[in-house]
Amino acid sequence: MIRLVIAEDHQIVREGLRLFLDAQPDMEVVAEATNGREALEAVRRHRPDVLLLDLIMPEMDGLAVLRALPQEAPDTRVLVLTSANDDRLVIPAVRAGAAGYVLKTISSAELAEAVRKVARGEPVLHPEITRMLMREVRRGPAAVAGESFTQRELEVLSLLAHRLTNKEIAAELGISETTVKTHVRNILSKLGVSTRAEAARYAREQGLG
Repeated sequence: MIRLVIAEDHQIVREGLRLFLDAQPDMEVVAEATNGREALEAVRRHRPDVLLLDLIMPEMDGLAVLRALPQEAPDTRVLVLTSANDDRLVIPAVRAGAAGYVLKTISSAELAEAVRKVARGEPVLHPEITRMLMREVRRGPAAVAGESFTQRELEVLSLLAHRLTNKEIAAELGISETTVKTHVRNILSKLGVSTRAEAARYAREQGLG
C-alpha cells in the first residue's frame, strides 16, 4: 500500500485528489496539508511513501519543503503536482530532490501511474518539464568538444542520475538494452569521463537527478 500526504492549499483540489487517490486499491491518503509547514509536520508524523506537493503555497512554499525533507524524512519521495511550469521554479525543484514533476493538466490515470512510479523510485517528468530541463542543460556545459547531447541521450543521462541500470533504462524508454549501451558510451565520450558514476554525478549537478 502506497501511503500519501497531499499538500495543496486549494480545498476543492485537495478534496478531489483525496477522493481519487483513496479510491485506488493500492493507495491510502494518510494526511492533508494546506501549507508547507503543515506538510512538513504531516510528513514527520506519518512518514508517507510519497508526498504529493504543490509548489505555490502560503507560509512555506514547496521549494522550502523540498529542501527541508532530506533532514526531516529522507525516505519520503516527492511528486510535485502543480500548475507552475516556470523554469525559475522547475529547475530548483528538480535540483532540490523532487522525484517527479507533473502539471495539473495531466489525466487522473496519468497521476495515479506517476504516484506508483515515484513510489517505486522511478523518475517522472511531464514532457513539458523534460523539454525545459533539456534547454537548461544545453545552456550549461552540456557541450563537449563542440558536440551537444541528442534528446535521447539527455533522457538516458537523466535516468543514469537516478541510478537506473541499462535494463531499467531500456524498459523506461521502450528501447533495447543494446541501444542504451550505445547511448551510455556516447554520453561518456561527450563528457570526457570513463564511468557511469561520473556521468550520473554530472547529471545531478545539472539538475537532472
